[in-house]
Formats: sequence, C-alpha cells, structure tokens
Amino acid sequence: MAKQNWLESLKAAKKTALVQDGKRKVHYLFSDGKEMAEEYDAKTHELLVRKWRQKSSLGAYGQWEFEVGEAPLSGSALQQDFLKESSANPVFIRKDTKTSFQWRIRNLPYPKEVYNVSIDKTDRCCVIRTTNKKYYKKFSIPDLDRCQLDLNDSALSFAHANNTLIVTYQKPKEILSIEEGLAKELKSMKTNADGDVECKTQ
Repeated sequence: MAKQNWLESLKAAKKTALVQDGKRKVHYLFSDGKEMAEEYDAKTHELLVRKWRQKSSLGAYGQWEFEVGEAPLSGSALQQDFLKESSANPVFIRKDTKTSFQWRIRNLPYPKEVYNVSIDKTDRCCVIRTTNKKYYKKFSIPDLDRCQLDLNDSALSFAHANNTLIVTYQKPKEILSIEEGLAKELKSMKTNADGDVECKTQ
C-alpha cells in the first residue's frame, strides 16, 4: 500500500534530531540520497518547515526547496535590493495546521468573490483563478502524491482576509494516520538538547 510505503521510507531513513530555539529539528537522509529537513514547534508539535534537497549528477548539493514554510532572508539577499522582488507581488507560502494543509497567498487585495479555487483531477493539482485575470496559480499537494491519494473537491475551501487568500485542504484520514505514526517514531528518538550540537542541515 502506497501510504505504508511512505511511512516505511520515513522510518527507514537515517534521522538526526535536536531541539533548538523552541523547535524540534529533524533531518532525514533517504536511501536514494535525497535529504529532507523538518522543523516542528516543540510545544504544539505543528510542522513549521519541510524542505528537500538532493545531490546533482556531479555530487554537489543543490539548494533547499521549501515544501512547507518559507526560506529566511539571508544577509546577502537583503543587501541586494535591486534584485529583490517587489514587495507588492503575491507571496505563496504553505503553512499547515494539525488537521489541514494550508496555503497563504499574501498581497492579493481583491474581494473574496473574485477568486475561484478548484481541483484539476487530471493534473492532480489545485487551481486558483481570479475573474479579473490578475492572478493564476496551479499547485500540487506532494503529501497526497507520495501516498497516491486522490484529491477530493469537498476537502477544499478558501477564505480571504487582510489582503491574504487562505486556501485550506482537509487532511484525509490516511495522512493523519501517517503523521501520527511519524510523531510516535520521532518521540522515540533521542533528541540532542538545546544548543548541544549544530543541526547538520544548516
């Protein structure tokens, strides 16, 4: 079963964990050489960051690709103002809750009735359109892809407040079951205390 395969691959991955700055940071190294790093709130256990990277054909590590959360601005990026995106551009970020996948698109000032959020089952993705043709976005849900789960129209909803469109997809029971299994696995791991070691994913 695909669901089981993903949980088994998480369990089989080489893992290191530490608690630092109120976050539990977990690093996974998979048998195919891919790396995944996650950060959880140490108190609520909510997922804050999930990012991936893999080696190129020459053996060098590529950039971290963020699946959940957003990359922190580095000092060099802050200095290069001329390269910075306009602060008025829409910013698309995934930020999950315990029971749902959630995406926030900031800098979208249009009223709620302008947005249309739907599922494209052929391409296995969610689609955001606006009737004023000002914004269009297609995005997949990697968690469902990894477990080969179908997208369900009734799980999708959206809201709009403070110039931010919030798209919510209720997690199916299979995903909740995997997250519960992973939480048990992580709790059983020895975790280095705050500040004892550097997280090797940094």
